[in-house]
Amino acid sequence: MSFKVEQLEEKNMVKLVIEASAEEFEAGLNAAYNKNKNKISVPGFRKGKAPRKMIEQLYGSQIFFEDAANEIIPDAYADAAKESGLDIVSQPKVSIEQLEAGKPFIFAAEVAVRPEVELGEYKGVEVTKADAEVTDADVEEELKKVQDQNSRTVSVEDRAVKDGDMTVIDFEGFIDGEAFDGGSATDVMLDVDKNYDVTNQNSYIDGFCDGMVGSKVGSEISTDVTFPDNYNEKLGGKKTTFKIKIKGIYEPITMDTLTDDMVADAFSAQKISTKKDLKEYVRKVMENQAKNSKSQATINEVENYMIENSTVDIPEDYMDARMGEYQAMFERDNLTDTQTMDDYLKKNNTTLDDLKKSWKTSLEKQIKVEFIFERIADLEDIQVTDDDFKQFVDYLASSGNSQMTTESEVYDYYGNGNQEGGKKMLRQQYRINKAISYV
Repeated sequence: MSFKVEQLEEKNMVKLVIEASAEEFEAGLNAAYNKNKNKISVPGFRKGKAPRKMIEQLYGSQIFFEDAANEIIPDAYADAAKESGLDIVSQPKVSIEQLEAGKPFIFAAEVAVRPEVELGEYKGVEVTKADAEVTDADVEEELKKVQDQNSRTVSVEDRAVKDGDMTVIDFEGFIDGEAFDGGSATDVMLDVDKNYDVTNQNSYIDGFCDGMVGSKVGSEISTDVTFPDNYNEKLGGKKTTFKIKIKGIYEPITMDTLTDDMVADAFSAQKISTKKDLKEYVRKVMENQAKNSKSQATINEVENYMIENSTVDIPEDYMDARMGEYQAMFERDNLTDTQTMDDYLKKNNTTLDDLKKSWKTSLEKQIKVEFIFERIADLEDIQVTDDDFKQFVDYLASSGNSQMTTESEVYDYYGNGNQEGGKKMLRQQYRINKAISYV
């Protein structure tokens, strides 16, 4: 096998013209014959027993040409790519230049190579310092949100309903003294302040909860309301009396009434057992979130600075290949098992071209960041040790994504099914991260 490299007109694109000798092509033909002979019928011969020449005479001399080419191309291209020393960043576009019996087999592979990067100054770059301060007020506000998300109530029997309570009721509605269909229910839990049916998750008409405050368990009250004119054809504008029986009163637990036992029960998965532990946990989470958010803002500032002050031309073929990878990951993350991309496009009233346009800006930035900071990593001899990389992968595995909880799942996820590709990509990304940190 021999090859030559030709520079194409498009910047950062080259063509490898690869030649396999006539003998190598003959070996490929024999391999193709042995691979296919059991599938070919020749009169007078059992399948697999007909000589190659007999098959070529019967079906044409070129019957094995395509398979022979496919036998030769992968290894010949891989060898040429390696020997060329080119930093190839795209899959090859292969074309056949000569395919004749008794002659060398010649094919061409057009590839994109890593572009030259003209770096701006990257030492002494000034960016905004990340401020990750979390105040006591921030923590208290977040605690209220946590409390709402993990809301609990306790039954109250020794007092009447007050503002903020939940009540369990039975009710029946009457229009002109007659009960109407759909106007009754039993064991409904209401948020009295919000006039909201917690059981069925809908709001009641204004005034429905009037009269409940001050009533005790077992009380029966009547409430007069008027349905809105646009409620529905049957009830709109009708004056209605609801007879309501209060069967239970429940007081929401606030941070003031929260006990350590309640905390231990609600947050057992996080191994939090006291109110003090909960507060410290919330502060730590908030500080980590703030730090990550501010750090990402700083990283974005560094990336944008280097992009604005450097020059890098992205090969079109490489951009197309990365767009294909981006689409594959998008489909993985956004389509259900029974949904196709066409289904998604129809549901969201868009087209694939429109989606790709929306992805292009962020993808272009991502690629430029990779090229720029890989160049810096080369210049500064930034290395990735196996121990550091393992810690990085372990961190990703513990990030909370249920699709990647082990090392192999992390590689599979980021390689979109190709573990080796995922591992290579992550190692590259970790090196880029170190270069960004260096700057």
